[in-house]
Amino acid sequence: MDISRKDFFKHSLFSLGEAFTSITVALTDQHNDRPVIRDAADFVPVSQENLRAVACNERCLARNCGCFACFERCEHQAITVVMGEGIRIDQARCIGCGACEYVCPVTPKAIEMQPLAQGE
Repeated sequence: MDISRKDFFKHSLFSLGEAFTSITVALTDQHNDRPVIRDAADFVPVSQENLRAVACNERCLARNCGCFACFERCEHQAITVVMGEGIRIDQARCIGCGACEYVCPVTPKAIEMQPLAQGE
């Protein structure tokens, strides 16, 4: 391939601009089926008396010290990180707001909101 330095940079900048424009369009176009990146700061925790968070540690990145998103986001300090195991959720402190599930970066989520069993 024989290309001058000037053409190389010109094509590189052009393709970078195309990529940036397509990402911007994807994030701003709410009328299509493309996924939209959500900011964790946009989530407003609301207490759900009938829900509690349940950990699925086989999917959790905190097992290998790779993620602390749910731990950092939990305002009620219901989540603790156990090295090598994952996370533990203190059901007495959990208000069922779903903030931890919202910020979990893995798919499927490592934290799921489940309804309380009768009598809890």
